[in-house]
Amino acid sequence: MNHIRNFCIIAHIDHGKSTLADRMLEFTKTIQVTGGQMLDDMDLEKERGITIKSHAIQMEYQYQGQNYILNLIDTPGHVDFSYEVSRSIAACEGALLVVDATQGVQAQTISNLYMAIEHNLEIIPVINKVDMPSAMPEEVEDEIVELLGCDKSEILRASGKTGEGVENILNAVVERVPHPTGDDNAPLQALIFDSVFNSFRGIIAYFKVLNGVIRKGDNVKFFNTGMEYAADEVGVLKMDMVPKQELHTGEVGYIISGIKDAKEVKVGDTITHRDKPCQSAIEGFQEVKPMVFAGVYPIEPSEYENLRASLEKLQLNDASLTFSPESSVALGFGFRCGFLGLLHMEIIQERLDREFNMDVITTVPTFRTWFTTNWVTNARCTTFGIA
Repeated sequence: MNHIRNFCIIAHIDHGKSTLADRMLEFTKTIQVTGGQMLDDMDLEKERGITIKSHAIQMEYQYQGQNYILNLIDTPGHVDFSYEVSRSIAACEGALLVVDATQGVQAQTISNLYMAIEHNLEIIPVINKVDMPSAMPEEVEDEIVELLGCDKSEILRASGKTGEGVENILNAVVERVPHPTGDDNAPLQALIFDSVFNSFRGIIAYFKVLNGVIRKGDNVKFFNTGMEYAADEVGVLKMDMVPKQELHTGEVGYIISGIKDAKEVKVGDTITHRDKPCQSAIEGFQEVKPMVFAGVYPIEPSEYENLRASLEKLQLNDASLTFSPESSVALGFGFRCGFLGLLHMEIIQERLDREFNMDVITTVPTFRTWFTTNWVTNARCTTFGIA
């Protein structure tokens, strides 16, 4: 455990955290970058220049003659995915707070910072894009000092585009981020911070071991859902999944158990052993609640079942999407869909079109009632371009 560092990158949307992560992977020779974003592998992510799905990857780094394992989690920057960010933060001991040198500290920077502080993470401030002609590193440094109360000497300057400052960031991660703590001999307690769907292997859950050891073939239980499975495969996350016989306290990896239903794997849940379970779940688990609702209808009524199948496949990769059948006198049969926010709704619409060739009609979105009336009105106007 002394040579493991688990850290995440948090920032406002479009502050260059995924590009900076690519340069770190390149510097540690984890990957050979061939152009474009490596961690943001979805077409929509590359086109919009944003992270939609968090990514975890393991790097090996030598510092002062000692080998270290650095587990990096690149998180989304948009407010719609704040719960996913919170679980990624809970799986780490440190965080790189990336701030754009041309824009300074922005809303989601502060929001994610507060989450990291609540989890007692070591914060390493980084000013990115210092190579830009419009960069204001001195002014941004003052903003960070005011926000964190740190010394200017603690703030690192970097460029995700040129690779400037990447070595200093990796050295700071080793020096400043504490190693994970826990007990290898305690009952298994592992935090699920993400999951993905593989058409051949089923749902693959990403987790960090807080206590205990998980081995291939173990009978495990998901604490909050009560579901029990066999650990068909466990391993670590590099650019590809690398199977291992066992993972110990402090390590980050994945588990494959042949799960076919996305509802059975919940981000924030706790994995433990079936026969020797832990006493309590890891704190912070919440059911993800949709905040925006809209009706989604096929243009052709005959495409109703195809739309249902498409939504079900999307839900396997995105458990935060909810939907239920509904009907309209004007539009016929469709589905009432719940989304995390307006960006999440746009992404689902785009994926329906690109991945499943579905032409749909989406009704005016509505919001949960605890939002203020003014906010709801403004959001609707922004979405549909109404003056």
